[in-house]
Amino acid sequence: MNCMLVKYASEISLKGLNKKYFEDLLVTNIRKAIGNGFKIQKESGRIYIDTYSEELADKVKKVFGVIGVAEAEITEKDMDKIGEVAIKQMKQLKGVKTFKVESRRGDKKFPLQSLEISREIGGTILKNVEDITVDVRNPEVVVNIEIRDKAYIYTKLDKGVAGMPYGSAGKGVLLLSGGIDSPVAGYMMAKRGLELVGVYYHSHPYTSERAKEKVIELARKLSVYTGSFKLYVAPFTEIQMQIIEKCKENELTIIMRRFMMQVAEQVAKKENALALITGESLGQVASQTLESMHVTNSDLEMPVYRPVVGMDKIDITDIARQIDTFETSILPFEDCCTIFVPKHPKTKPRVDDIRKSEEALDKEQLIANCMANMEIIKVTNLQ
Repeated sequence: MNCMLVKYASEISLKGLNKKYFEDLLVTNIRKAIGNGFKIQKESGRIYIDTYSEELADKVKKVFGVIGVAEAEITEKDMDKIGEVAIKQMKQLKGVKTFKVESRRGDKKFPLQSLEISREIGGTILKNVEDITVDVRNPEVVVNIEIRDKAYIYTKLDKGVAGMPYGSAGKGVLLLSGGIDSPVAGYMMAKRGLELVGVYYHSHPYTSERAKEKVIELARKLSVYTGSFKLYVAPFTEIQMQIIEKCKENELTIIMRRFMMQVAEQVAKKENALALITGESLGQVASQTLESMHVTNSDLEMPVYRPVVGMDKIDITDIARQIDTFETSILPFEDCCTIFVPKHPKTKPRVDDIRKSEEALDKEQLIANCMANMEIIKVTNLQ
């Protein structure tokens, strides 16, 4: 009989008295990813699912906290039975010349210790499989044996996304544009266990419905990893028009960014979230200089996390391709950050100067209007 063996991050195992909370949350997240109809069992650093298929494995590999999944064959805790399964699995692998055996004795009542199990099964394989040798340093195949309630044997471990169970680190609000960087920033924070809520700023009629659909699709792609994703669509036209009409052109971008952050902070308060997340990378554009980031943050109560701040575009793009957001992000539908860009934006703004310029605006009313007309869209990985 075969099952899916799920290995999870060692960080979870080191949580002491809180370990059970993280393990149970991981099991819950796996259940959400694969649906009902499967038996999931947790035991001593492992999770077992009673069914294996490649489709099922692909879903489990995308659950944060999972470092690997394997199709394991289950047999009795008997060395002859274990040897038979190990021989069969090795013979199924074509062209393999080197191997080693790694064992883990979860059942301490089993008469042989881990090294003794590995030594005996390794010898059995050498006697029964032709043209094979042991290489303990750089083997082509590792035969894994785990002794628990039964014996579990497998030769291939598919890598998972790792990280911490989603939802284990609180909640934050992601400023989700249609670009490459913000979905990557959201993914990186979600991988550390942060639950995400998104905010997208839509300037109808200057930004098209296609631009909005693009961001919804990015949210859906993130939901492959998060299970579901709540997206606030903020009507931003009134705010942008007021800034253009009443503020200096070279300050347009920084003032717009300040409004975005303050709207996101109001969403965070509504959602009982404790932080904001952006895809800003230091020096990438005028609004992402150190001075601009300082001014952007200056009137916020909440911390702002910028997980890609020290990464260049190549690094960020590599992750975007890995999580399947890149092709969507480069679709040619402009968002509100790109349609009203001044020719010479300020790169070293001063807080006092920007606050002075904002006196021409009724900030509280503009933000209140924006919040009152929010559209909320919920997407899931099942769509």
